[in-house]
Amino acid sequence: MAVAKASTLAYAEDFITPHSVIEQARHRGEELGATPVSTAAGATLRLLAAAVGARHVVEVGTGAGSSGLWLLQGMPRDGILTSIDHEPEHQRAAREAFTAAGIPPQRTRVISGSAEAVLSRLTDGAYDLVFVDADKESYPSYVEQGIRLLRTGGVLVLDNMLWHDQVADPASRDATTTLLRELGKKLRDDERLQPALLPVGDGLFVAVRR
Repeated sequence: MAVAKASTLAYAEDFITPHSVIEQARHRGEELGATPVSTAAGATLRLLAAAVGARHVVEVGTGAGSSGLWLLQGMPRDGILTSIDHEPEHQRAAREAFTAAGIPPQRTRVISGSAEAVLSRLTDGAYDLVFVDADKESYPSYVEQGIRLLRTGGVLVLDNMLWHDQVADPASRDATTTLLRELGKKLRDDERLQPALLPVGDGLFVAVRR
């Protein structure tokens, strides 16, 4: 099996040119310590949202709004993004980014608070796509909630599932790497899902709800 060269991966990462508002949101996220998704990961989110015609999307981890902007670009004009984050400064930055991009306010619900608490109040099977990019120790809980929220044919997406190239290295056994490695294996074998692990950005785990 051919192994992708670093130059090939870099070319793929930069293949899509993001909108200037997304670039601004990326820079703002970096300033706030809310690491944004890579350009290739964002483009993949946009593609997935468009492919399933996602009108109802949940995002766990708003950051400064760059991933939300990618998702909104792929959603139909009547699509609604529900984004959850516990940091008020992140939410302010995201709202500013959505406004700068000309997104009508009724298309976004930026909710403050514990993601687990907010997710538990959302309706079973009512969402087309769930994207998780938040605290890693809570990923297993977010995943279970996300699967519950997805309709049949809906898409679950988890960011950072290669975790700085450490998940693929069996010698890396720190708590976060181990958690993500084991979670990926568990989801790979979950009969509720049709999964794939994509080497984009820091690794996107993508699965369709059966």
